[in-house]
Amino acid sequence: MKSITSAANPRFKALLKLAHSSRERRTRGLSLLDGIHLVAAYREHAGRPREIAVSEAGYGDREIQSLLKSMAPLEPLMLSNALFRQLSTVQTPTGVLAAVSTPRPGALPAAIDSCIMLEDIQDPGNLGSILRSAAAAGVRQVFLSRGSVHSWSPRVLRAGMGAHFMLDLHEQCDLVALAGGFQGRLIATSRGAGKSVFDCDLTGRIALMVGNEGAGLSDALLRMAHQTVAIPMPGKVESLNVAAAAAICLFERVRQLAAAR
Repeated sequence: MKSITSAANPRFKALLKLAHSSRERRTRGLSLLDGIHLVAAYREHAGRPREIAVSEAGYGDREIQSLLKSMAPLEPLMLSNALFRQLSTVQTPTGVLAAVSTPRPGALPAAIDSCIMLEDIQDPGNLGSILRSAAAAGVRQVFLSRGSVHSWSPRVLRAGMGAHFMLDLHEQCDLVALAGGFQGRLIATSRGAGKSVFDCDLTGRIALMVGNEGAGLSDALLRMAHQTVAIPMPGKVESLNVAAAAAICLFERVRQLAAAR
């Protein structure tokens, strides 16, 4: 294991650029995973990282040692605690991180059974949570508009908790064109809709369309929807968090599919 204590080390400097520059991550086609859970999820679902680094403090952790063994023959970097803190995106570093090739979605299947279309989602935590709910609900295809936050940013990755590696994430999409070609029903969420999501048939081939945290879905997508639904809220609040709303709709579909069996 190579030990690094100098910030001038080229391998450390390369990791530092990845940690702090979204342009660097996009240009090199790499993402930085921070923490045991994310690195282990990538190893299980996507393969071996390009680079893995562990802090001096983290190396004593048995779980991290087991993870490092699963990476053989990849040689990990041992970083001083001070250097590792410069790379970590969390307040209390977990002790391990990895640079990985950002997974790219495969070719679209001829017929998409279900998908979720996300328009201009801005908050990384919201997007990560939505991706986690989609993966848990068995919806693999996720389409993000050009105005959405980058799905492979460190904050989105942390919130997704490994869901990224179970999904086909399509970024920079023209959602209007996608919706126009979708061979199924388009279900739009809108707090002003007159029909409850619990009274809408979510079985069969559907695309769930979810909009921006403040503005909701654009008029262009709302006009294309076969059904516009809302979530009943008897309490005195204006709206639900977009990630919570998406989760309710996704798992109402799961409930209906289970009931139909």
